[in-house]
Amino acid sequence: MSELSNLDQIDITGKKVFLRVDFNVPLIEGKIISDIRILEAIPTIKLILSKGAAVIIGSHLGRPKGKIIPELSISPIANILKQYLKLPNIMVASDVIGESAISLSTKLLPGDVMFIENLRFESGEETNDLEMAKVLASMADVFVNDAFSCSHRAHSSVLGITSFLPSVAGLSMQKEIDMLNKVLKKPIKPVTAIVGGSKISTKLAILEHLIEKVDHMIIGGAMANTFLFANGYSVGKSLFESDMLETATNILKEAQLKSCSISLPKDAMVAEDLENKEGIETVDVERVPEEKMILDIGPRTSRVISRVFSQSKTLLWNGPLGVFETKPFDTGTILAAKAVAKLTNKGSLISVAGGGDTLAALDMAGVMEDFSHVSTGGGAFLEWLKGDLLPGIEALITNRSKDI
Repeated sequence: MSELSNLDQIDITGKKVFLRVDFNVPLIEGKIISDIRILEAIPTIKLILSKGAAVIIGSHLGRPKGKIIPELSISPIANILKQYLKLPNIMVASDVIGESAISLSTKLLPGDVMFIENLRFESGEETNDLEMAKVLASMADVFVNDAFSCSHRAHSSVLGITSFLPSVAGLSMQKEIDMLNKVLKKPIKPVTAIVGGSKISTKLAILEHLIEKVDHMIIGGAMANTFLFANGYSVGKSLFESDMLETATNILKEAQLKSCSISLPKDAMVAEDLENKEGIETVDVERVPEEKMILDIGPRTSRVISRVFSQSKTLLWNGPLGVFETKPFDTGTILAAKAVAKLTNKGSLISVAGGGDTLAALDMAGVMEDFSHVSTGGGAFLEWLKGDLLPGIEALITNRSKDI
């Protein structure tokens, strides 16, 4: 995104940089279960240090709602980061904008790394309190946002702080935006989107936005049942949204007007319920038994969407195609994931995926490393798919002209 300034365009030698990251990692008894978000931020931290600057790291952890909860202290993450960076010491303030944080920040020298405490220990963080933002800014000379996954939130450490400091994007942020722009703003056509999940109502804005951007859309998961029912098919006991039938019909009509081809399941794997494996069968969508529910796409549908993949140059994926958490209803999603991974590895497809369930499905299929880009943006990724300009990114664009 050309509107954003980045670390390669500024001189931060001898300066203090406030770096907003997303280290909201899963913890069990103080132990980190997944460190992917920490690893993503390391290149930016190393770049800042290599440029002769000191870095003050700010992140939230969990939802303390303005209260100090010792179990949500940032300290365990600081200890892990110290090992990853192979530093003798990382300073950790005992507060966010209090005496400890301010005092430590005044002692920073080039090459030093400091953490402030969990940003959400302060109630002003989530309300974008400008007084809090002003104190955060007073500790540093430059603000770097490397937390794409938090940039849909108008918080003090994401939005407010940019009013007081020159502000640029970190490496992880820049990579995320560049890849999403490659898919939605300047894609190599034809472009295909997979949109799965349980409800149209939760993905409506995404569907409406994408039919204007993509050439082909594959709809899966339980939301496909609503489209099938709207088209006159019986879906047995399958989950569907009776109040979204008209919406589904309108989406199909609008897609046709926009020259966006929509693929719905041709066949399905059905069962009486998730636990009863004996009654599993594959049927055409015209013949779903009244006493059974659709739990995955069938092999004919898998073949159809594989052909769509092979005719595509760019693919965007959000949401599984079936109840992938339970075997054998993971079959359709895993087959699709492996087909995309194979084409990506051949260099014939640019593939971008995002969303919690999607990442879990790709991980289950063993293809996380084979996609062109896997977004850990969560809610920010979904907001981006709706076509919304995220507050944190808009603030970086607004502040790019500030003198550094």
